Amino acid sequence: MNKLYIGNVSAEASEEDFETIFEQWKIPHSGPFLVKTGYAFVDCPDEKAAMKAIDVLSGKVELHGKVLEVEHSVPKRQRSCKLQIRNIPPHMQWEVLDSMLAQYGAVESCEQVNTDTETAVVNVRYAAKDQARLAMEKLNGSMMENYALKVSYIPDETAAPEGPSAGGRRGFNARGPPRSGSPGLGARPKVQSDIPLRVLVPTQFVGAIIGKEGATIRNITKQTHSKIDIHRKENAGAAEKPITIHSTPEGCSNACRTIMEIMQKEALDTKFTEEIPLKILAHNNFVGRLIGKEGRNLKKIEQDTGTKITISPLQDLTLYNPERTITVKGAIEACARAEEEVMKKIRESYESDMAAMNLQSNLIPGLNLNALGLFPSGTPGMGPSMSSVPPPGAHAGCSSFGQGHPESETVHLFIPALAVGAIIGKQGQHIKQLSHFAGASIKIAPAEGMDAKQRMVIIVGPPEAQFKAQCRIFGKLKEENFFGPKEEVKLEAHIKVPSFAAGRVIGKGGKTVNELQNLTCAEVVVPRDQTPDENDQVIVKISGHFFACQLAQRKIQEILAQVRRQQQPKPTSGAQPPLPRRK
Repeated sequence: MNKLYIGNVSAEASEEDFETIFEQWKIPHSGPFLVKTGYAFVDCPDEKAAMKAIDVLSGKVELHGKVLEVEHSVPKRQRSCKLQIRNIPPHMQWEVLDSMLAQYGAVESCEQVNTDTETAVVNVRYAAKDQARLAMEKLNGSMMENYALKVSYIPDETAAPEGPSAGGRRGFNARGPPRSGSPGLGARPKVQSDIPLRVLVPTQFVGAIIGKEGATIRNITKQTHSKIDIHRKENAGAAEKPITIHSTPEGCSNACRTIMEIMQKEALDTKFTEEIPLKILAHNNFVGRLIGKEGRNLKKIEQDTGTKITISPLQDLTLYNPERTITVKGAIEACARAEEEVMKKIRESYESDMAAMNLQSNLIPGLNLNALGLFPSGTPGMGPSMSSVPPPGAHAGCSSFGQGHPESETVHLFIPALAVGAIIGKQGQHIKQLSHFAGASIKIAPAEGMDAKQRMVIIVGPPEAQFKAQCRIFGKLKEENFFGPKEEVKLEAHIKVPSFAAGRVIGKGGKTVNELQNLTCAEVVVPRDQTPDENDQVIVKISGHFFACQLAQRKIQEILAQVRRQQQPKPTSGAQPPLPRRK
């Protein structure tokens, strides 16, 4: 990664010329210049020196009448899916960059590289070589806000060699073992957190945080090794604006502290007398664990940091706004310590959930868990890293379950009768949104009598739609307090199976159903002496918490798929198609 290619070199250029240029610009190099006709190579001692040479010299320094082009030297066998994009406008919003990169293919990762330049540099990895090549062709030299983007390949040490590698390239020895690490790792030894820090700030302080021509925000970004998105266009006219900070946990905390200090100074300068609390936005999935049993976790953070912490009510949540506001009051230093502890709990919850989700994705083959909306990957400011990478078992280019289009399923989910209004929403808005979000048909069946304590929700859709719809219903019941704060949401679901397949679900002596219950932690019952309906189907009852119900449903569907395959007529063994008769 530290070897440089110097292009557009004059035939008159010599090794001494390059020595002079590098010395003039104080760029260290760790070996002699290898000057060829029209180009040259040189090794730099580290990534920082290589990046300085690219930033300072490429397209800017002239030698014997020709402007030099400097970029990373990448062997053809390592020109795979990884690109470096330089000279990105400093004020550019990351959402704009993400959408621009996504035009050319699936972006698996996009990481900022810390440099001394005012413009930004990112390393991008695409899912496929042709996508990276297209991005290279389209973006290199393209203008963005009066800045010409510079795009080059960076070595992909995981790329398989194309043909024999003995002897290396012509004129070079073999490169030896691949270098460890990745671009920018020297400048950022800690791993960037998957969960960004999101805070709300009063709109009147946004200008001070950005600074004249973006100088202040650029300085914060540089000092804290973070990328910061200020969502100024969201909620026009709102009293507060969200800010998203992407960095290591330490970088997020440092940036947050600096922003609080800027707001306090601006308040003094403008004679703003109201208290300015720290407001952190967190996905509702993590808030319960932040609070802890009987509020113990939150009380401990308050006691340890000397702050007062409150959390916005569940009623403020909507289907498309799953975040709650954590308000921290106290001195700046106390609020900064509280932010560290709050985000530590949230990151721990996220990592725990991701581990559980990965386990589920292995148990439920092909289920695209990243697309289900369970985590805040779709919230403003989140990068593409979560949403664009298929989980274990997912297959690019095909549907989430197996090959081709997955079959539609019907599930009857039973909810408390009093919760029907919450699921339907005002003028049916919530159930319409839910149906659109999940891609499923969702209907509430009529009540079976005046005193019915439960109502049946009929959900029709493929497996992923079932997962999404049922997840939201379980979550809504918890949010609306139909289950106590210490009580886990457990519901009963019914699925219908062909009567001839019921024995396969039960197994010999109940073996299969017992194994199913042990594996999924759900209660699975096939009631005895059922009379099959007009379609010759019987009911299987599944009770338990959300993941238990889902896993049981998937396992039962696997059994049914096996039965269907065995029911298909098989060709007669040894039979061959008749040969055409000779004329």
